[in-house]
Amino acid sequence: MRLLLDSFWRAVAYCLRPRVMLLSFLPLVVMVVLAGGIGYFYWAPAVAWTREALDAWPLLSSVWGWIGGLFSADPRTFLAPLAVVLASTPLLVLVSLIVVAAFMAPALTRLVAERRFPALEQKKGASMLGSIARSIGVTLLALVALIVSMPLWLIPPLVLILPPLIWGWLTYRVMSFDALAEHASAEERATLLRTHRLPLLGIGVLCGYLGAAPSIVWASGILFAAAFFVLVPIAIWIYTLVFAFSALWFAHYCLDALHQLRAQRGALAANTAAVPLPSISDASASQWSSP
Repeated sequence: MRLLLDSFWRAVAYCLRPRVMLLSFLPLVVMVVLAGGIGYFYWAPAVAWTREALDAWPLLSSVWGWIGGLFSADPRTFLAPLAVVLASTPLLVLVSLIVVAAFMAPALTRLVAERRFPALEQKKGASMLGSIARSIGVTLLALVALIVSMPLWLIPPLVLILPPLIWGWLTYRVMSFDALAEHASAEERATLLRTHRLPLLGIGVLCGYLGAAPSIVWASGILFAAAFFVLVPIAIWIYTLVFAFSALWFAHYCLDALHQLRAQRGALAANTAAVPLPSISDASASQWSSP
């Protein structure tokens, strides 16, 4: 429990560091760059194609005429750009978050290691390819579990339990592995993940519930279209900050647990070496002295 609470408040304190705050704004920068680049080349064709698609629906022609009579303007002139924005924003958000997450988690783990455990040996028990393959594998398992459990979401209490539990398991498996990839050996990592399974799973579940906050902001942006361009960047920033907090919590917990494990093993090895072994002469003397 001490390790769990200590790593929690340290993760909160690290989130207030300027370096972490700057990293949390990276998705917004990436999203702006992607939106600007894609919009420069594809904005006009995408809006034109969407306008043609709206014109091609004969069932909606009367609706367009009725709305146009109310506002004295063709509604398709603003619906087409809005549809392009609504369709492209989730893709831009997903790509930017994936790109930043790939660089943020290792950077935050290095930050914790440099400041708290500079003398901790790096045994590099996992390669980057192995980490990526493992992340993809457990993500697929989590998606399968989500799809299989969807019928159970109709039961009111389970819809608040199953999805965060599955995402918490995914967060625990991915982030704990990444936090130990550089410093722990394969044997040490397996030992720590087995010994601290429940606390790490608890961290993952709590971070899963925290990750639901950006979804509420995102839904508000869809419901209130006027505030869409303000609420969606706020949701992205909150999600990135939650991701940074999760990575820091796992990094503090896992590296501290690894430090304690090596200290315990070092003390045990020192005690074993300090115990004198009986020499051959002592063994011979005891043999002759026995009746």
